[in-house]
Amino acid sequence: MSKRVDGQAAYVLHLHPYSETSLVVDVFTRDHGRVPLLARGARRPRSAMRGMLMSFQPLELGWFGGGEVKTLARAEWLGGMPLLGGRCLLLGYYLNELLLKMLPREDAHGALFDAYASALRALAAGGADAPELRRFEKTLLKELGYGLTLDVEMETGRPVVPEGEYTYLIERGPVRRVDAGETAAVSGKTLLDMAADDYADPRTRLESRQLMRQLIAHHLGGKPLQSRRVFMELQEL
Repeated sequence: MSKRVDGQAAYVLHLHPYSETSLVVDVFTRDHGRVPLLARGARRPRSAMRGMLMSFQPLELGWFGGGEVKTLARAEWLGGMPLLGGRCLLLGYYLNELLLKMLPREDAHGALFDAYASALRALAAGGADAPELRRFEKTLLKELGYGLTLDVEMETGRPVVPEGEYTYLIERGPVRRVDAGETAAVSGKTLLDMAADDYADPRTRLESRQLMRQLIAHHLGGKPLQSRRVFMELQEL
């Protein structure tokens, strides 16, 4: 059954060619989640849609169709977002890659959409990336059913204490650290800072990045992140 949707807030996640004149556009929408759309004629030089379909820019879209890939009917640029550049551009691609690889199609998550939009605004404004990235990653895991326990020890039910050293067990939570083992330690202060979305402490920024990298790698199931590889290669240069 064909269905028409209009006036939908969205962002472009990925574009890839389809035939000589068209594109398939993966978009992230507020009310319909991640949706693939066929943009007919968008590769033509004079196409009105060609200049609209930009990553990291707020759009209003309309589409129709009942198959797996819908047909894009209209696109309107809503403006108000500076273009990302340099490091922030790579971080934006990292956010997009997480959504493409972890979010099922047509699975709506309004809170995740808001977290994504907030992260892009912060990056476009040149703000510190650590708070926005960690907030987005936390929201992504929560919306997918992998919410983090950060302030309570899993084995004892006791509150995490700032001076404690912990091991974070994936899909469980923090346990008091008793030996070196193979899992990286994380301080109690870092866990409590993450629960409060406070990343002012340099140690918190470092340990939270390491912890989230470990958790996301687990939930990706071995899928590599190309954006992270490119970012690390550029840092080495």
